[in-house]
Amino acid sequence: MLGLSTLTAAAFDRLLPPSVAAYDPANEVDVELVLAVDISQSMDEDEQQVQRAGYVAAITSQEVMDAIRYGPTGRIAITYFEWGGVGEHFTVADWMVIEDEATAAAFAARIAEAPLRQVQRTSIFSALERAAMLVTENKYEGMRKVIDISGDGPNNQGGAVTEMRDKVIAAGFTINGLPLMMKSESSAWQAMLHLDHYYEDCVIGGPGAFAIPVRSKEGFADAIRMKLVLEIAGLMENQSMVVPAQARKPVSCAMFD
Repeated sequence: MLGLSTLTAAAFDRLLPPSVAAYDPANEVDVELVLAVDISQSMDEDEQQVQRAGYVAAITSQEVMDAIRYGPTGRIAITYFEWGGVGEHFTVADWMVIEDEATAAAFAARIAEAPLRQVQRTSIFSALERAAMLVTENKYEGMRKVIDISGDGPNNQGGAVTEMRDKVIAAGFTINGLPLMMKSESSAWQAMLHLDHYYEDCVIGGPGAFAIPVRSKEGFADAIRMKLVLEIAGLMENQSMVVPAQARKPVSCAMFD
């Protein structure tokens, strides 16, 4: 019998060939952006509320609107889904084009009004696969394809996270990370893990990939806003944000797979 990771990888591979549908200039955007948000059990309700509010504030901020407006087409396609274990994917705000304040506000409202959920496991493997499928199946033609994944723990279900990361990168995506380390001072396991290092070594990748750790609830909205501006504008990462792997001991990516 084929294993779960073999089946999911096979399903993903079938979606990789480009669509043969006729090109429609109305569907051209600067970037196809997937916001993939962790709702595993370790994220309590207060943290989920902070997370939602951070995305809503960032998407409607002047800085993000300026980044969109000054792009080649002045438009982005964006979707927001929440994830947990294998098969636990919930589309909160389906694909929408943002090109002005009104469309940004409409997209943000979908996020703000959706009910909160909480699930058991943390499958970054499955979340990356689902995010790539969402892009492959949509009607948009982006100059760049970006997956923005946030989470407060390592991959612990579905398969080797580096296996799916490498498949997604090979298909032309950039994966950026938002490691949530708001419990690092009160949680011994999270402090020991160095989640920011885990995301750098095991999760992110592709052209211009970067990770921005969030270490406090107060800093969440600023981190989201900075991340979206960089992703939408297509800017390379600020080197001060990422510690080069050679300057520290590499993380064992398979420690929880």
